[in-house]
Amino acid sequence: MTKKSCLLLFILILSLNLKAQYISEIIEYKPAPGQFINTPYGNQAAAQSITGTTTGIVSLGAFGGYIIFKFQNPVENNIDNPYGIDFVIFGNPASELSAEPGIVSVMKDENANGLPDDIWYELAGSDYFFSSAVHNYEITYTNPGQSSAADVPWTDNVGESGYIFANDYHTQTYYPLPENFPNINQVNYTLSGTKITANIDYSDAANIHSYQRVFGYADNRLRGDVNSQLPDNPYTNETENMGGDSFDISWAVDENGNYVYLNEIDFIKVTCGVNANLGWLGELSTEISGAVDILPDNSVTGAEEIIVIKDLPQTIYTGNQYPLEAFLFNKGQLQTAADILFSCDLPGTSVDENNILTATQTGNLTVTATLVSNPNISTSINVTVSEPGYIENGSPNIFVPYPNPALNFFGIKNVNNVNIEISDSFGNIFKKIKGYSENEQIDISTLTSGIYFVKISDKNTVCIKKIIKN
Repeated sequence: MTKKSCLLLFILILSLNLKAQYISEIIEYKPAPGQFINTPYGNQAAAQSITGTTTGIVSLGAFGGYIIFKFQNPVENNIDNPYGIDFVIFGNPASELSAEPGIVSVMKDENANGLPDDIWYELAGSDYFFSSAVHNYEITYTNPGQSSAADVPWTDNVGESGYIFANDYHTQTYYPLPENFPNINQVNYTLSGTKITANIDYSDAANIHSYQRVFGYADNRLRGDVNSQLPDNPYTNETENMGGDSFDISWAVDENGNYVYLNEIDFIKVTCGVNANLGWLGELSTEISGAVDILPDNSVTGAEEIIVIKDLPQTIYTGNQYPLEAFLFNKGQLQTAADILFSCDLPGTSVDENNILTATQTGNLTVTATLVSNPNISTSINVTVSEPGYIENGSPNIFVPYPNPALNFFGIKNVNNVNIEISDSFGNIFKKIKGYSENEQIDISTLTSGIYFVKISDKNTVCIKKIIKN
């Protein structure tokens, strides 16, 4: 072979090796119940639609639903990739207000048998280390046994229960059918993983918002120019290149939350990481439309440090105390020694030495977390401070929950044929009751102790009252 032929062959091999990969194979698809399950967006054909492209669509259903896939060749953990990003997963959020975060885990085929039977390592995203994250969370879904849409009951391993609520838009059964998912038990089944807390704004019932996480979650950020071949910097908010959600294999942690080094990975698992209801929009469910690995290009640089603040409720109340949390990440890895200082801009609001926020005046509040060693690195969040007993379009004395505090049951005075929703301060809905009338007992025995909000509505009034569960 001539030198020229050898050179051409080398260039051809190099170009093949540098060609970006798309998903080549779906290993397993096991969704949770949801409004798109047993539809063209929630069956085995939907799972196959995300191979070889970034324009497919498959729904994972509610919390714990997952899909496992691979590329034709292993994905290398390459520090020369732009921002260190090794692959990008695309979802279908319509805006930064419609995120449905999915947890991403990776596996290296250590035993070289071509099967995902080694150790899964979660890629620790921005919310992984918050106290609100529940690791080793398990949820069990029970088949309601109906041939059309019906609420699907669930219980979890932290003592809570609820439903995947049926809605008027999707009338098929939400529990996975045996003809679509023969390996799912038709009585009940359990799914598990890390559960993070969504930041959902229910203040406008017609426009419910689910805010995106900072980094490290699928179906979280907008897609951009997919053909750009450059990932977006996950440590900034801009969509500059291909968009989607960027992932660095160096974010991998073991079961104890300790970072591990993987030089490459063979399998990727995406799991719906939030257990939340979006009102008339239905359950929060991660969707995936495809994925691509990233080619090396060490000429691309950008911000690598970011502070992440744990969400507060959109509305907080005077006289209550709210613990604040913030972490510094460098290249997506937690910096445990960072010293972060909180500040507030609303008079009458303070943060003590234990990072407990207290407000005595109402108004719009900005909370800022600043890195002490470099004040140029900071992050802020905005909330509204209101008086307790927030009321929408109704007098505070119309509806009265009693007893308050309550232990296992409570009732509501002065109501007839109203709708009830019980939620926590983050908007997670735990119970819905239609057609409630005065003196009926409402069971809250399965709820943990704390403050909850009771939304009471009829055709004329919407009222939100606070109740304390002992």
